Amino acid sequence: VQLQAYGGGLVQAGGSLRLSCAASGRTFSSYVMGWFRQAPGKEREFVAAIRWSDEITYYADSVKGRFTISRDNAKNTVYLQMNSLKPEDTAVYYCAARYSNNAYTNYVAYPYWGQGTLVTVSS
Repeated sequence: VQLQAYGGGLVQAGGSLRLSCAASGRTFSSYVMGWFRQAPGKEREFVAAIRWSDEITYYADSVKGRFTISRDNAKNTVYLQMNSLKPEDTAVYYCAARYSNNAYTNYVAYPYWGQGTLVTVSS
């Protein structure tokens, strides 16, 4: 499984960004795909996840209502649309995959990771 995350950048508070995670190497119909983030000096934390098969989604309370995770089956790509960004959303964002129908929120449950993409939200 290969995952490639991109789309990060610098945005002002209140702005939007869309992250993408291009997945390859498998058929992902039995996978759950997750987005995690890690701010400097902090542990990696769960942001959102989606079950590839039925598009059931899960969100951390801190991003619920602002972020939307989705997937494009034809492009084998998972997206994270981030709206109403706050300075506390600043972090390196990672996409991850796990062969499962359960959306675990602990990062150690995911064996496959993409490289991170930096999101910086200025106040």
